[in-house]
Amino acid sequence: VLNWERHTRAGRGRGWAPHAPPRACCLGGRPSRQGVVKWGFGGTARVGAKHAWHAMTLNLALRKIPNKDEVLYMSFNQDHGCFSIGTDAGFRIYNCDPFRETFRRQFPNGGIGIVEMLFRCNILALVGGGQTPCFPKNKVKLWDDHTMQVIGDMPFRDEVKAVRLRRDRVVVATDTIISVYTFDKLELQLQHSTEYNPLGIFALCPSSERCVLACPSLETGVVRVEDSTEDRGGFTRAHDSALAMLALNSDGTLLATASERGTVIRIYETGGTDRLLKTVRRGSQPVLIYSLCFSRDSKFLACSSSHGTIHVFALGDLAAERGAADGGERPPSAAANRTLPGVLTALSGISDWFGSEWSFAWYTGPECAAVCVFGSHSDTLHVLGADGTFLKLTFDPIRGGECVRKNTFRFPAP
Repeated sequence: VLNWERHTRAGRGRGWAPHAPPRACCLGGRPSRQGVVKWGFGGTARVGAKHAWHAMTLNLALRKIPNKDEVLYMSFNQDHGCFSIGTDAGFRIYNCDPFRETFRRQFPNGGIGIVEMLFRCNILALVGGGQTPCFPKNKVKLWDDHTMQVIGDMPFRDEVKAVRLRRDRVVVATDTIISVYTFDKLELQLQHSTEYNPLGIFALCPSSERCVLACPSLETGVVRVEDSTEDRGGFTRAHDSALAMLALNSDGTLLATASERGTVIRIYETGGTDRLLKTVRRGSQPVLIYSLCFSRDSKFLACSSSHGTIHVFALGDLAAERGAADGGERPPSAAANRTLPGVLTALSGISDWFGSEWSFAWYTGPECAAVCVFGSHSDTLHVLGADGTFLKLTFDPIRGGECVRKNTFRFPAP
């Protein structure tokens, strides 16, 4: 998610005051417990897909990023086959391949600052935004596009920064709290306190087989990882500075982290081991990281930043490396990545520089804030730019190098 209004680091260090959990209510019906709902596009679909990524979003209004056509928010759905945009007059849904606007909803009384899809079904999470919000910014509305009405209302004391949906969960972030609700009854399950989190950073695995949540803890640079499927959790000391982006792979077994410096990205195992598997380097100059995304097979990681460059990192077979770390013979590349930092522990900066890997493929552009995800194939990237461009890129999965732009489309259409 890229939220234009919130991408400024304001007020860090503000204290947290405990508050009573918000009361959520379902209105006019209840989302399906079985996970089968009507599509907003016609037909039916099971929303608990096995192969899915966490939703990738860019909140333009939150990050105060200049944009065209009063677009406030952009977000890919969980399978990256669609994306939604929130505008000062409503929201629109687009299909990625082939590219087309699927439908739009106009609200005469204001704008939508957050719009999150649940795969391709008719249930969406909406939060008001813009100069004249359609809904209060401290409320999450579950919208049924089939009946064209709000079916759930979730009020909070503070402004909502981010929302993620699963078939069985609704997760909401304010600047100091991550709240987890059941999807069917909107009952509060748990809350996690975080350090000041103005961008609402967290990652949620949408897989029907595993429920993993990653979010900032109360300590700077430390990630809390909760696996409710296995009923276990823990903390990962990922960076020395504040977290800027988190991403989980399709089955929730890998976690990618970036700090506010934006120079290195680290990949950890989430199975309670707190094990660092790989460090990759985006560059040497500090930047803002706008998005991180694993490929479907977890062999590549893509990143977009404020330098206007898309980076793709080759991760290799991390599953084999995890097995080697548990008693087998470690592949040479992984051994090198771990041995060199161990030798240079006294010079941590030099250790990070030489012990990390650089990008395998790259693309220069667009010259604006952008969010990128992998398409249905691991050598395909979809890029959404704040200037209203949608790009389809490909790269050589064997040799790497510069990505090739295959198509360019414009949104929103008049």
